[in-house]
Amino acid sequence: MKYTRIPNTDIRVSKICLGTMTWGRQNKEEEGHAQMDYALDQGVNFFDTAELYPIPAKKELQSVTEEIIGTWFKKTGNRDKVVLATKIAGPAPFTKFIRTTGFSKDSLITAVEGSLQRLQTDYIDLYQLHWPERNTNYFGKRNYNASEPDFWQDNIHQVLETLRDLVQEGKIRNIGISNETPWGTMRFLEEAKVHKNLPRALTIQNPYSLLNRQFEVGLSEISMREKIGLLAYSPLGFGVLSGKYLGGKKPRKGRITLFPNYSRYIGETAVEATQRYWDLAGEHGLSLTQMALAFVNSRAFVTSTIIGATTMEQLQENIGSINVELSNELLEGIEAIHNAIPDPAP
Repeated sequence: MKYTRIPNTDIRVSKICLGTMTWGRQNKEEEGHAQMDYALDQGVNFFDTAELYPIPAKKELQSVTEEIIGTWFKKTGNRDKVVLATKIAGPAPFTKFIRTTGFSKDSLITAVEGSLQRLQTDYIDLYQLHWPERNTNYFGKRNYNASEPDFWQDNIHQVLETLRDLVQEGKIRNIGISNETPWGTMRFLEEAKVHKNLPRALTIQNPYSLLNRQFEVGLSEISMREKIGLLAYSPLGFGVLSGKYLGGKKPRKGRITLFPNYSRYIGETAVEATQRYWDLAGEHGLSLTQMALAFVNSRAFVTSTIIGATTMEQLQENIGSINVELSNELLEGIEAIHNAIPDPAP
């Protein structure tokens, strides 16, 4: 395994982070436990979850993923071997069953207390805001719509004050943001820069893959200059960059087969780009999965790549990508495809 540090800390984390969003829906508790056992044995010490998981969100299953992690901690006693990240859900039609969502003081406190209880731990290493409260472009929405009604009032200072209090109480240790834009990222960073008593966001968890490199447009410079590390999620585009959906295939247990609404990565241009990447990987003796993950792993602004799997075979290949080095010739081939079909999936 390779390791890095969460920016501005001495927290050492694996370059591969174990994602957990399928546990409790596509994976049973024992499968989640087996994945954590294997990942830890392979040197993966960074786990990411959320109060919303598993997804797609469902009232009866809300927060089951955190519970599965909690029972593993209790069974194994491995809490001190893991850097643990979780998230508070933002407001959305699909989160109304959680509580009055949003990042008010009461919501943040309630969310943290609930996660601590389910995870069976006294502290969370990295606590993240899952997506913005305001109307902006995230979750596959390509462009910002300035005419869209937005009743949000800037409360970032108040949010950071509450998070500061939770840090001082020892319940969370560090904070991060997720699904953020350049504007939102800089607002959080500037607020903490001006008000020295407020916690600084150390990471940003956004989508990044061969099919979606929009992070590079504005956020990558912010990441490098401001030292806020990317936790890259969906590095395989819901499994599309394994190639298993090419040729119109619909694998029975595939995420997009089970949940057709997750169509973000299977538009016409995305399929064309995926086929080209598949061919390129084959020319260089790699699987598309290996090439796609190795590309994300190699980016200077990526602190850790969040992988997810529903089978042990997938998990083994995903974690093994850390040992794949891409040649200059292969990287040039990737850039040629990207220039021909840039960011086919938002």
